[in-house]
Amino acid sequence: MKSHYVNTIYRNRLRILAVILLVCLLGLMLRVVYIKLVSGGYLTELSDELHNRERTLESKRGDIVDRSGVVLATSGSICRVSVVHNQVENEEETARVLAEILGLTYEEVLEKVQKRVALQIIQNQVSTEQAQQIRQANLPGVMIDENYDRYYPFGSLAAQTLGFVGSDNQGVVGLEVAYDAYLQGIDGRILSLTDARGVNLEGQGEQLEEGADGHVLQITLDVNLQQYAEQLIEKAVTQKNANKGALIAMNPQNGEIYAMALYPSFDLNTPFTIQDETLAQTWDQMDEAAQMDALNQMWRNWCINDTYEPGSTFKIVTASAALEEGLTSLEEGFHCSGSLVVADRRIRCHKSGGHGSLTFLQGVQQSCNPVFMTLALRLGVDRFYEYLDRFEFDEKTGIDVPGEATGLMHDKANVGPVELATMGFGQSLTITPIQLLRTAAAVVNGGTMVTPHFGKSIMDSSAQTVL
Repeated sequence: MKSHYVNTIYRNRLRILAVILLVCLLGLMLRVVYIKLVSGGYLTELSDELHNRERTLESKRGDIVDRSGVVLATSGSICRVSVVHNQVENEEETARVLAEILGLTYEEVLEKVQKRVALQIIQNQVSTEQAQQIRQANLPGVMIDENYDRYYPFGSLAAQTLGFVGSDNQGVVGLEVAYDAYLQGIDGRILSLTDARGVNLEGQGEQLEEGADGHVLQITLDVNLQQYAEQLIEKAVTQKNANKGALIAMNPQNGEIYAMALYPSFDLNTPFTIQDETLAQTWDQMDEAAQMDALNQMWRNWCINDTYEPGSTFKIVTASAALEEGLTSLEEGFHCSGSLVVADRRIRCHKSGGHGSLTFLQGVQQSCNPVFMTLALRLGVDRFYEYLDRFEFDEKTGIDVPGEATGLMHDKANVGPVELATMGFGQSLTITPIQLLRTAAAVVNGGTMVTPHFGKSIMDSSAQTVL
């Protein structure tokens, strides 16, 4: 009886053990199926990441050339030095040699060499002479790859227009950022197979995936005109003791910009160097936000980004509207006593003694304020604003550089006789210089609102036009 009881206990235990083993086996089978069908791709990627090493080969950024093909921005070949930690045989010796050749401190290089990462960059911009010295040193684990550095042959020429690139070789301001998608190429890669320790497997070699250079951007600027314009505006600002100035030359028929000169400017090869001597003296005492604001102001293209009261240059709008509406003629007579009373306000002419009797044509030649105040009042608020709309002062011109501003006008409901009269000679409203230039172009080309632009064509590395 006792023996039968014991056998029963053993059989029950065996059954339980068998069930447990069966469940475990079934669980393992399900786990294998899950890994195979669900997690297989993910685990394969992890394995590839463990054994594959990748180094990026930067593509060459496309040149920017003027309308005649003169190079305004290009990329020169430099080298990048990096290390693969697990392939370095002697950390101290490697750090010593690299520091000596690259002009770095031993401590900072050693810290980078000792980092346990797949690939550690030691220095990005290395001359070909330095790279050759490092190659001759034959240091295990040290990699030298070709890189590129942006260079502007004319220094400060058209600085705010061209813009520059950052450390990542991407455009920061100006045309460099506006056409970044075309100028940037496609980076290549060097792939190598390693063991779990990160050491290259013998006989596997390296696999090169070719990249593609960026496209060449040809713009409408003319180097000779740009240089002459910059000389003129610098001379004018200096003689007038002004803070800044700008000069734009544009083809009124198609909107091609031949020159856009701003003064003061900065050197595109050292864009983070402040040119203002007074500001430079207090630079170290400024906080980071103030320094960044000062740099942004230096880089700013106020021909496009800023609005201002155009003054007498705006009289072409008032004159065009009045002539178009038949409210005056070239021979109509006016009288300027030196001021004009509008509502309860006496608004003066720039010539305090007045211009006396003069025709409309002479009023334009003499830039007589009372003549244009009279014409604005004849037009009335509704018609005056209709012409502001026709000249598109409340819209962007569409110029192909970032950050364009638009004009600022009074709300029409708030415009009385005084505001209307002063708007007639370019006060009480603000526009951008490029808006004014487009308006002048429309006046002389028969009324067509052109789109100011710099982009002329996009070419590949073999000079074939692609856009």
